[in-house]
Amino acid sequence: MDEIRRLKPLVAALPRRLKPRAKSLLVTVWGDAIAPHGAGIWLGSLIRLVAPLGLNERLVRTSVLRLTREGWFTVAREGRRSYYGLTEFGHKALVADPPRRIYAAAPTPWDGAWHLVLTGLGAGRIDRETRVQLRRELAWLGFGAVAPGVFAHPSPDRAGVERVLAKLGVADRVELMTANSERAGADRSRDLLQSCWDLEAIRAAYRRFIERFRPFWQAIEKASDPDPETCFVLRALLIHEFRRIILRDPELPAELLSPDWEGGTARVLCRNLYRRVAAAAERYVTAVLETADGPLPEPRPYYFQRFGGLHEAEAPSASR
Repeated sequence: MDEIRRLKPLVAALPRRLKPRAKSLLVTVWGDAIAPHGAGIWLGSLIRLVAPLGLNERLVRTSVLRLTREGWFTVAREGRRSYYGLTEFGHKALVADPPRRIYAAAPTPWDGAWHLVLTGLGAGRIDRETRVQLRRELAWLGFGAVAPGVFAHPSPDRAGVERVLAKLGVADRVELMTANSERAGADRSRDLLQSCWDLEAIRAAYRRFIERFRPFWQAIEKASDPDPETCFVLRALLIHEFRRIILRDPELPAELLSPDWEGGTARVLCRNLYRRVAAAAERYVTAVLETADGPLPEPRPYYFQRFGGLHEAEAPSASR
């Protein structure tokens, strides 16, 4: 009981401390809590769902309207009610692509190779706007710029690269190569990393994440029956903050990073907290959200595979 009394005020203060932007937070909530159920939801129930996150009705309506105009959502009307679901673009953005990085159990082992994307060869045939968008998309996938028109990553999402090139229509004007360093060394590799990525900024973000969320683990670890609404708020803001960092992090292999790199600690903390609150948070989500046909359907199987599996951590145990 003491742990629960301590947890509630900590969580209640979190939206004011983090001050997330409404539209960005709604994207996180949709991808984390709504998309796994695969159904269109009534806007009124979404407004009730996110109210504990500090989002009022006006902010939600405005953000949903903007996201719909940007191609994220479809809308269907039944009488006076509006029901929103994901478009194909929204599904790829929230279900197919980034979630593999956000909810991964552990980084993929490195084979020692560097993967290069060469855009300089065809730069004359790629218009400026497309080149800017290509650089932005490659950065989103974790690539660093080694030289003008040359982007590198040690272990990229190859399928993601192919999708970006196809989307921009430049697959035939970009060269993909794999290379191995002939003069490998820790100092040489670190110099390359520092020139391609702002690792100190990412490290500082991980440190802040750990400092902010470690007290929640200490408060909830032994709590016997945490409140579903409190668990939903904690899960939503936890994954929102982690998502903001992980999608900036190139997730370089451990062999290339210092032994005290905080990324691994942050992922473990996020995994443990997420597993701990997932079941109770889902009870809140399913109790509040409504579809045109009634309650939400059960989450799809991929939901239960997050962070290596959710089932085994749904109830508190003495071993955690």
